[in-house]
Amino acid sequence: MKIAPIHKLMKENPKFDSTILHTGQHYDENMSKVFFDDLGLPEPDVYLGVGSGSHAYQTAQIMLKFEEVVKKEKPHLIVVVGDVNSTLACSVVAAKLNTPIAHIEAGLRSFDRTMPEEINRIVTDSLSDFLFTTSEDANINLENEGVPKEKIYFVGNVMIDTLLSHSRKAQESNILNELNLKKNNYAVLTLHRPGNVDDYETFKRIIKALSRIQERIKIVFPAHPRTIARIEEFSLKNLISAMPNLIIIDSLGYLDFLCLMSNSKIILTDSGGIQEETTVLGIPCLTLRENTERPVTVSEGTNTIVGTDEEKITSESFKVIDGQSKMAKIPALWDGKAAERIINILQKKLNN
Repeated sequence: MKIAPIHKLMKENPKFDSTILHTGQHYDENMSKVFFDDLGLPEPDVYLGVGSGSHAYQTAQIMLKFEEVVKKEKPHLIVVVGDVNSTLACSVVAAKLNTPIAHIEAGLRSFDRTMPEEINRIVTDSLSDFLFTTSEDANINLENEGVPKEKIYFVGNVMIDTLLSHSRKAQESNILNELNLKKNNYAVLTLHRPGNVDDYETFKRIIKALSRIQERIKIVFPAHPRTIARIEEFSLKNLISAMPNLIIIDSLGYLDFLCLMSNSKIILTDSGGIQEETTVLGIPCLTLRENTERPVTVSEGTNTIVGTDEEKITSESFKVIDGQSKMAKIPALWDGKAAERIINILQKKLNN
């Protein structure tokens, strides 16, 4: 979702010759193909096929394989996005080979170093030459960490570029009919963070809250494989089975999920990007975490942090169901033109 608008504009600009490299960190072949198709992306030019493993194993494998690619291709710039292990691994390799790095979605901080993503963000930002930010608070975070102002560019949010350019097409999805859902009459749940699903007590608290919420509204749950595995491991299947209005489905492609999300009453999530997308869509979002690296979605958007407390999750959900949603606005520069700003900056700076 973050690469698609960048790649599209680079292909249209004769000044750029871009190569898409897929590390294979997100290794579900079918899902990966669906996302590439939905977003109009070509097959990756380079596929590393790293697959699953511990953070150390995955990061090391990407570094080993990516180093060979960089030595062969000798790029003038390496663009990385977000905060996953691929982002960190490719940035370290690029820095050691003295290749400039552009980090899209720089400066986000949860200030919680127990989250692997926070480590990835900090290291990547410290190595990057171009830091493209989505919000003013990200600029402040980088300046507080000593990043020179001339490296920081407030450009907006490429995730929103993709959302706005695909919104109309997403409404052609048949997902609501397939699941027998009515607009504005169901909730959507995503849940995959290790802190939520790998800890039995935390996971059980969340499930208890869901049990109460589903008594008032259907909950559609595109389930992450790690979450399904923990349900089995923790013997929570009986609790789940006792919820007639919790609809567990396989992971969805981008367009189907965008349709599902944009027509819902409320979203419950521990994802980062969904906090941003719901803000632009005007859908109330409850974040099942104690913090967020995207505070603008709380201060300006539709997001509310509810943590993993059963009572808070339940009471805040009931407020939304009862029509007591918070007032919100769309943050500055979340206008669908972030990729355009990035390309203009890169063209000017690289030419110089």
